[in-house]
Amino acid sequence: MNGTVALVTGGSRGIGAATAVRLAREGADVALTYVRDKDAADDVAGRIRALGRRALALRADSADADEASAAVERAAEGLGELDVLVNNAGVGLLGPIESLSLADIDRVLAVNVRGVFLASRAAAARMGPGGRIITIGTCMTQRVPGPGGTLYATGKSALVGLTKALARELGERGITANIVHPGPIDTDMNPADGPYAAGQVALTAVGRFGTADEVASAVAYLAGAEAAYVTGAEFSVDGGHAA
Repeated sequence: MNGTVALVTGGSRGIGAATAVRLAREGADVALTYVRDKDAADDVAGRIRALGRRALALRADSADADEASAAVERAAEGLGELDVLVNNAGVGLLGPIESLSLADIDRVLAVNVRGVFLASRAAAARMGPGGRIITIGTCMTQRVPGPGGTLYATGKSALVGLTKALARELGERGITANIVHPGPIDTDMNPADGPYAAGQVALTAVGRFGTADEVASAVAYLAGAEAAYVTGAEFSVDGGHAA
């Protein structure tokens, strides 16, 4: 990926941070967005620069339509171009359907669906042949193991359709679009020693949580030259959650 430029939304922690660093290790210059934790974003940017690559930390809330699109423009202008977009920013809200307010619904769909759509549209306008749009989905698009996930699964499932449609629309231009579905991943949002971890582990075939680096490795493959013939695909990194 030497000489390429990537943008990872929600890149200050968890899967986003691991992906940003992995892409830099593969040779990319990387911009990343964050909403609240500037220190964490700056730390990730510092790790990228330590690898000899350029980095840019941008504050942008994917729930804001203008900011979701502008982040792409700022990344491309700041680093000179844009070759790879990783739609990682997302919010998770679980609970009984009757407990969800209209504000809850609007927030989740604004970040998890509209923000991804707008960022992808802005990126597609910037990309040439070889461009990559990679979206982080969830294992809950393929298997919802219990109640409380209706809103989250709805939003993330929309991204499957978006990915397949983008693949068709952008394929003739040499731009690919794929989606990665993580399973239970050990992050600060869902720690492997958390109160709900045992139940999640029991749903996997391998009997453990995954790591953010394992998800990042799948993203790195899709972002690289070897995946030029892969588009419109769903990749599960879920320890057999959907098996």
